[in-house]
Amino acid sequence: MNETTLKGGWNELKGKIKQAYGELTDDDLTYAEGKEDEMWGKLQQKTGKTKDEINKSVADL
Repeated sequence: MNETTLKGGWNELKGKIKQAYGELTDDDLTYAEGKEDEMWGKLQQKTGKTKDEINKSVADL
C-alpha cells in the first residue's frame, strides 16, 4: 500500500476503526509523516493488541 492510497482512504478507515474501538479518538488515529510509531503505540495501548493483531482487525473491516 503506497502513501497516496493510505492517505486517500484514511478518513473512511478511521471511521470504521472508531466504530470497532469506541475508546479511540481522532487524536489517537492521527497519521502524520514521521509519527507512525507514535500512532501505533497509542493504538496498542488503548486496544491492548499487538501491531499485527490491529493490522488483521483493520484488514477484516
